[in-house]
Amino acid sequence: MGGGRADRQALTCSEASRDHVAGMVILRPSLPRKIMGWAMLALGMLGLVLPFLQGFLFLAYGVFTLRDQHIWAARRWAWVAGRWPEMVGKLEAMELRMLMRMRHLAMRFRLRS
Repeated sequence: MGGGRADRQALTCSEASRDHVAGMVILRPSLPRKIMGWAMLALGMLGLVLPFLQGFLFLAYGVFTLRDQHIWAARRWAWVAGRWPEMVGKLEAMELRMLMRMRHLAMRFRLRS
């Protein structure tokens, strides 16, 4: 969270080589995030053929969720960040606010116990 934004901004450099980019990504392995990300990618693939699911939205959410889990997802997210930087900034700010709320709730529950 602290250096994550700077690391993802470094990924947006188009002149960075594949190995150089892999060195800048900080992976934060998390089984629940991997499960959620892969589930969103699966729903996205279904959504590409089923008319009632928004396939692109689920694919984008899956890559967003997996960006700290896999190098390939971080590369795709860097492309998205280069293409739509203001939207990515808003999305990452929303994620940070949600994490802060979750930590606050966790602290409240610990104090009650």
